[in-house]
Amino acid sequence: MTRTASPAQPDLMLVNGERWSGGSGASKPLEVSQAAGTSRSPGEPPAAESPPGLSPLDRGLHFGDGLFETIACCRGRARFLSLHLERLALGCERLHIPLVAAGVVRREIERLAAGADASLIKLIVTRGEATARGYSWVGDESATRVVLRYPGPHGDEAAARDGVRVRIGSLRLGENATLAGLKHLNRLENVLARSELRANDATELLLFSSSGALVSGTMSNVFIVHNDRLMTPRLDLCGVLGIMRRVVLREAAGAGIAVEERVIATDDLNRAHEIFLTNARMGIWPVRELEGRMLNPGAMTRRLQTLLEHMLVGPTDA
Repeated sequence: MTRTASPAQPDLMLVNGERWSGGSGASKPLEVSQAAGTSRSPGEPPAAESPPGLSPLDRGLHFGDGLFETIACCRGRARFLSLHLERLALGCERLHIPLVAAGVVRREIERLAAGADASLIKLIVTRGEATARGYSWVGDESATRVVLRYPGPHGDEAAARDGVRVRIGSLRLGENATLAGLKHLNRLENVLARSELRANDATELLLFSSSGALVSGTMSNVFIVHNDRLMTPRLDLCGVLGIMRRVVLREAAGAGIAVEERVIATDDLNRAHEIFLTNARMGIWPVRELEGRMLNPGAMTRRLQTLLEHMLVGPTDA
Protein backbone atom coordinates (compact mmCIF):
# COMPACT_ATOMS: atom_id res chain seq x y z
CA MET A 1 0.00 0.00 0.00
CA THR A 2 1.31 3.44 -0.88
CA ARG A 3 1.79 5.58 2.18
CA THR A 4 -0.19 8.83 2.25
CA ALA A 5 1.34 11.45 4.50
CA SER A 6 -0.95 13.51 6.69
CA PRO A 7 -0.54 17.28 6.79
CA ALA A 8 1.24 16.93 10.14
CA GLN A 9 3.80 14.44 8.88
CA PRO A 10 6.47 15.04 6.24
CA ASP A 11 7.00 12.55 3.46
CA LEU A 12 10.76 13.14 3.41
CA MET A 13 13.33 14.62 5.75
CA LEU A 14 17.02 15.46 5.72
CA VAL A 15 19.02 15.84 8.95
CA ASN A 16 22.40 17.48 8.32
CA GLY A 17 22.18 16.27 4.74
CA GLU A 18 21.31 12.65 5.61
CA ARG A 19 18.06 11.30 4.24
CA TRP A 20 15.51 9.84 6.64
CA SER A 21 12.49 7.79 5.69
CA GLY A 22 9.00 8.80 6.72
CA GLY A 23 8.10 5.20 7.46
CA SER A 24 5.76 2.71 5.82
CA GLY A 25 2.60 3.25 7.85
CA ALA A 26 0.62 6.45 8.23
CA SER A 27 -0.20 5.57 11.85
CA LYS A 28 3.45 5.32 12.85
CA PRO A 29 5.02 8.66 13.85
CA LEU A 30 8.26 9.63 12.17
CA GLU A 31 11.33 9.32 14.38
CA VAL A 32 14.51 11.16 13.52
CA SER A 33 16.87 8.88 15.45
CA GLN A 34 16.42 5.99 13.06
CA ALA A 35 18.69 4.50 10.46
CA ALA A 36 18.48 6.05 7.03
CA GLY A 37 15.87 4.37 4.88
CA THR A 38 14.24 2.48 7.78
CA SER A 39 11.35 3.16 10.10
CA ARG A 40 10.26 2.13 13.57
CA SER A 41 7.42 2.91 15.95
CA PRO A 42 8.00 4.46 19.39
CA GLY A 43 9.13 1.78 21.84
CA GLU A 44 10.88 -0.35 19.24
CA PRO A 45 14.68 -0.60 19.61
CA PRO A 46 16.75 1.49 17.22
CA ALA A 47 18.55 -0.13 14.34
CA ALA A 48 22.15 -1.09 14.96
CA GLU A 49 24.82 1.45 14.04
CA SER A 50 22.21 4.11 13.37
CA PRO A 51 23.80 7.38 12.26
CA PRO A 52 23.52 10.48 14.44
CA GLY A 53 20.20 12.26 14.17
CA LEU A 54 18.57 14.84 16.41
CA SER A 55 20.05 14.85 19.88
CA PRO A 56 17.78 15.14 22.94
CA LEU A 57 20.34 17.72 24.09
CA ASP A 58 19.79 19.95 21.06
CA ARG A 59 19.50 23.58 22.12
CA GLY A 60 16.63 24.08 19.71
CA LEU A 61 14.62 21.58 21.74
CA HIS A 62 15.64 22.97 25.13
CA PHE A 63 15.59 26.70 24.48
CA GLY A 64 14.14 27.35 21.03
CA ASP A 65 17.69 28.38 20.12
CA GLY A 66 17.34 28.52 16.36
CA LEU A 67 15.47 29.69 13.30
CA PHE A 68 13.21 28.28 10.63
CA GLU A 69 11.95 28.99 7.13
CA THR A 70 8.77 27.71 5.48
CA ILE A 71 9.14 27.57 1.70
CA ALA A 72 6.33 26.97 -0.77
CA CYS A 73 7.28 24.89 -3.81
CA CYS A 74 5.44 24.38 -7.06
CA ARG A 75 6.38 22.73 -10.35
CA GLY A 76 9.25 21.13 -8.45
CA ARG A 77 10.88 24.46 -7.62
CA ALA A 78 11.22 26.48 -4.42
CA ARG A 79 9.51 29.87 -4.44
CA PHE A 80 11.56 32.93 -3.38
CA LEU A 81 14.37 30.63 -2.23
CA SER A 82 17.06 33.33 -2.42
CA LEU A 83 15.02 35.61 -0.17
CA HIS A 84 14.44 32.82 2.35
CA LEU A 85 18.15 31.99 2.48
CA GLU A 86 19.03 35.66 2.85
CA ARG A 87 16.68 36.02 5.83
CA LEU A 88 18.07 32.82 7.36
CA ALA A 89 21.65 34.08 7.00
CA LEU A 90 20.78 37.39 8.65
CA GLY A 91 19.08 35.55 11.52
CA CYS A 92 22.05 33.23 12.02
CA GLU A 93 24.36 36.25 12.04
CA ARG A 94 22.29 38.04 14.68
CA LEU A 95 22.04 34.92 16.87
CA HIS A 96 25.71 33.96 16.26
CA ILE A 97 24.79 30.54 14.88
CA PRO A 98 27.39 29.23 12.41
CA LEU A 99 25.79 27.66 9.35
CA VAL A 100 27.19 25.63 6.49
CA ALA A 101 27.61 27.40 3.17
CA ALA A 102 24.37 28.71 1.68
CA GLY A 103 25.02 26.63 -1.44
CA VAL A 104 24.80 23.42 0.59
CA VAL A 105 21.45 24.40 2.08
CA ARG A 106 20.17 25.55 -1.32
CA ARG A 107 21.04 22.21 -2.93
CA GLU A 108 19.28 20.27 -0.16
CA ILE A 109 16.12 22.32 -0.57
CA GLU A 110 16.20 22.13 -4.36
CA ARG A 111 16.69 18.36 -4.15
CA LEU A 112 13.59 17.91 -2.01
CA ALA A 113 11.54 20.40 -4.03
CA ALA A 114 12.34 18.60 -7.27
CA GLY A 115 10.85 15.37 -5.92
CA ALA A 116 7.26 16.66 -5.90
CA ASP A 117 5.16 18.87 -8.14
CA ALA A 118 3.78 20.83 -5.17
CA SER A 119 5.12 20.76 -1.63
CA LEU A 120 5.93 22.80 1.44
CA ILE A 121 9.48 22.66 2.76
CA LYS A 122 10.37 23.58 6.31
CA LEU A 123 13.99 24.31 7.11
CA ILE A 124 15.00 24.35 10.77
CA VAL A 125 18.44 25.45 11.95
CA THR A 126 19.45 25.18 15.61
CA ARG A 127 22.68 25.97 17.41
CA GLY A 128 23.06 22.22 17.80
CA GLU A 129 23.71 19.83 20.66
CA ALA A 130 24.56 21.55 23.94
CA THR A 131 28.13 21.04 25.10
CA ALA A 132 27.46 22.53 28.54
CA ARG A 133 24.40 22.85 30.75
CA GLY A 134 22.56 26.19 30.97
CA TYR A 135 21.40 28.99 28.73
CA SER A 136 24.84 30.20 27.62
CA TRP A 137 26.42 28.67 24.56
CA VAL A 138 30.10 27.68 24.65
CA GLY A 139 31.02 28.27 21.04
CA ASP A 140 32.05 24.75 20.11
CA GLU A 141 28.52 23.63 19.21
CA SER A 142 27.83 22.32 15.72
CA ALA A 143 24.65 23.68 14.13
CA THR A 144 21.88 21.22 13.30
CA ARG A 145 19.79 21.66 10.17
CA VAL A 146 16.61 19.76 9.38
CA VAL A 147 14.81 19.98 6.06
CA LEU A 148 11.30 18.53 5.93
CA ARG A 149 9.07 18.17 2.88
CA TYR A 150 5.30 18.17 3.33
CA PRO A 151 3.01 17.21 0.46
CA GLY A 152 1.09 19.92 -1.40
CA PRO A 153 -0.97 21.61 -2.62
CA HIS A 154 -0.65 24.60 -0.32
CA GLY A 155 -2.81 27.32 -1.89
CA ASP A 156 -6.45 28.23 -1.27
CA GLU A 157 -8.06 29.69 -4.38
CA ALA A 158 -11.33 30.47 -2.59
CA ALA A 159 -9.56 32.47 0.14
CA ALA A 160 -7.53 34.41 -2.43
CA ARG A 161 -10.66 35.14 -4.48
CA ASP A 162 -13.36 35.73 -1.87
CA GLY A 163 -11.36 36.76 1.16
CA VAL A 164 -11.33 35.51 4.74
CA ARG A 165 -12.93 36.32 8.08
CA VAL A 166 -10.57 37.79 10.65
CA ARG A 167 -10.85 38.61 14.35
CA ILE A 168 -8.64 40.58 16.72
CA GLY A 169 -6.82 38.41 19.24
CA SER A 170 -6.71 39.17 22.94
CA LEU A 171 -3.09 38.11 23.34
CA ARG A 172 -0.55 40.94 23.16
CA LEU A 173 2.89 40.36 21.66
CA GLY A 174 5.95 41.23 23.74
CA GLU A 175 8.34 43.81 22.33
CA ASN A 176 12.03 42.96 21.95
CA ALA A 177 14.07 44.84 19.35
CA THR A 178 16.86 42.24 19.45
CA LEU A 179 14.57 39.47 18.18
CA ALA A 180 12.24 41.64 16.09
CA GLY A 181 11.97 40.49 12.49
CA LEU A 182 13.53 37.07 13.07
CA LYS A 183 11.70 33.85 12.30
CA HIS A 184 13.07 32.23 15.44
CA LEU A 185 11.89 29.03 17.07
CA ASN A 186 10.21 30.72 20.04
CA ARG A 187 6.60 30.63 18.78
CA LEU A 188 4.62 30.20 22.01
CA GLU A 189 2.84 33.52 21.51
CA ASN A 190 1.57 32.28 18.15
CA VAL A 191 0.60 28.91 19.63
CA LEU A 192 -1.44 30.54 22.38
CA ALA A 193 -3.00 33.06 19.99
CA ARG A 194 -4.10 30.32 17.56
CA SER A 195 -5.89 28.61 20.44
CA GLU A 196 -8.29 31.58 20.51
CA LEU A 197 -9.64 30.60 17.11
CA ARG A 198 -12.76 28.47 17.24
CA ALA A 199 -14.00 26.22 14.45
CA ASN A 200 -15.66 28.22 11.66
CA ASP A 201 -15.20 31.41 13.66
CA ALA A 202 -12.38 33.01 11.65
CA THR A 203 -9.41 32.10 9.53
CA GLU A 204 -6.88 34.37 11.20
CA LEU A 205 -6.37 36.61 14.22
CA LEU A 206 -4.74 40.04 14.11
CA LEU A 207 -2.34 40.68 16.97
CA PHE A 208 -1.29 43.91 18.66
CA SER A 209 1.85 44.52 20.68
CA SER A 210 2.04 45.28 24.38
CA SER A 211 2.22 48.99 23.49
CA GLY A 212 -0.99 48.81 21.42
CA ALA A 213 0.42 48.79 17.89
CA LEU A 214 -0.84 46.41 15.20
CA VAL A 215 1.85 43.82 14.40
CA SER A 216 0.60 40.93 12.27
CA GLY A 217 -1.60 37.87 12.14
CA THR A 218 -0.67 34.66 13.92
CA MET A 219 0.77 33.26 10.69
CA SER A 220 0.73 36.26 8.37
CA ASN A 221 1.72 39.86 7.84
CA VAL A 222 -0.99 42.46 7.37
CA PHE A 223 -1.49 45.43 5.03
CA ILE A 224 -4.17 48.09 5.09
CA VAL A 225 -5.29 50.57 2.44
CA HIS A 226 -6.63 54.01 3.34
CA ASN A 227 -7.24 56.77 0.80
CA ASP A 228 -5.32 54.80 -1.85
CA ARG A 229 -2.26 54.59 0.39
CA LEU A 230 -0.81 51.19 1.22
CA MET A 231 0.47 50.71 4.77
CA THR A 232 1.92 47.87 6.82
CA PRO A 233 3.08 47.79 10.45
CA ARG A 234 6.67 48.59 11.34
CA LEU A 235 8.34 45.48 12.73
CA ASP A 236 11.25 47.02 14.60
CA LEU A 237 10.01 45.90 18.04
CA CYS A 238 8.33 42.55 17.34
CA GLY A 239 6.91 40.42 14.57
CA VAL A 240 8.43 38.53 11.64
CA LEU A 241 9.75 40.20 8.50
CA GLY A 242 7.80 37.97 6.14
CA ILE A 243 9.07 37.05 2.70
CA MET A 244 5.76 37.83 0.99
CA ARG A 245 5.58 41.11 2.89
CA ARG A 246 8.98 42.00 1.45
CA VAL A 247 7.89 41.06 -2.05
CA VAL A 248 4.68 43.11 -1.79
CA LEU A 249 6.62 46.16 -0.59
CA ARG A 250 9.10 45.78 -3.44
CA GLU A 251 6.56 45.22 -6.18
CA ALA A 252 4.24 47.96 -4.94
CA ALA A 253 7.07 50.49 -4.97
CA GLY A 254 8.11 49.33 -8.45
CA ALA A 255 4.55 49.82 -9.70
CA GLY A 256 4.40 53.37 -8.36
CA ILE A 257 2.06 52.54 -5.47
CA ALA A 258 2.57 54.76 -2.42
CA VAL A 259 3.56 52.46 0.44
CA GLU A 260 4.60 53.11 4.03
CA GLU A 261 5.85 51.07 6.98
CA ARG A 262 4.49 52.80 10.07
CA VAL A 263 2.93 52.37 13.49
CA ILE A 264 -0.70 51.33 12.95
CA ALA A 265 -3.21 51.77 15.77
CA THR A 266 -6.72 50.41 16.23
CA ASP A 267 -8.25 53.57 14.74
CA ASP A 268 -6.16 53.14 11.57
CA LEU A 269 -7.41 49.59 11.23
CA ASN A 270 -11.01 50.69 11.69
CA ARG A 271 -10.66 53.34 8.97
CA ALA A 272 -9.07 51.00 6.44
CA HIS A 273 -10.92 50.59 3.15
CA GLU A 274 -9.05 47.39 2.34
CA ILE A 275 -7.14 44.88 4.46
CA PHE A 276 -5.17 41.90 3.22
CA LEU A 277 -2.88 39.24 4.67
CA THR A 278 0.32 37.80 3.25
CA ASN A 279 2.66 34.91 3.78
CA ALA A 280 4.98 32.87 1.58
CA ARG A 281 2.59 29.92 1.39
CA MET A 282 -0.71 31.65 0.67
CA GLY A 283 0.35 34.76 -1.24
CA ILE A 284 -2.28 37.49 -0.70
CA TRP A 285 -5.59 36.86 1.04
CA PRO A 286 -8.11 39.72 1.16
CA VAL A 287 -9.99 40.27 4.42
CA ARG A 288 -13.73 40.21 3.74
CA GLU A 289 -14.83 40.56 7.37
CA LEU A 290 -13.13 41.96 10.46
CA GLU A 291 -14.97 41.63 13.76
CA GLY A 292 -18.32 41.79 11.94
CA ARG A 293 -17.36 44.70 9.68
CA MET A 294 -17.79 43.71 6.06
CA LEU A 295 -15.06 44.57 3.57
CA ASN A 296 -14.75 43.97 -0.15
CA PRO A 297 -11.51 42.86 -1.79
CA GLY A 298 -10.62 46.24 -3.27
CA ALA A 299 -8.82 47.53 -6.33
CA MET A 300 -5.43 47.82 -4.59
CA THR A 301 -5.59 44.26 -3.32
CA ARG A 302 -6.57 42.92 -6.73
CA ARG A 303 -3.85 44.92 -8.45
CA LEU A 304 -1.19 43.49 -6.17
CA GLN A 305 -2.53 39.95 -6.59
CA THR A 306 -2.20 40.39 -10.34
CA LEU A 307 1.33 41.78 -10.03
CA LEU A 308 2.44 38.79 -7.96
CA GLU A 309 0.57 36.02 -9.75
CA HIS A 310 3.34 35.02 -12.15
CA MET A 311 5.86 34.94 -9.29
CA LEU A 312 3.75 32.47 -7.33
CA VAL A 313 2.95 30.02 -10.12
CA GLY A 314 6.31 30.36 -11.93
CA PRO A 315 7.68 30.23 -9.34
CA THR A 316 10.18 33.09 -8.95
CA ASP A 317 13.41 32.44 -7.05
CA ALA A 318 13.75 36.03 -5.85
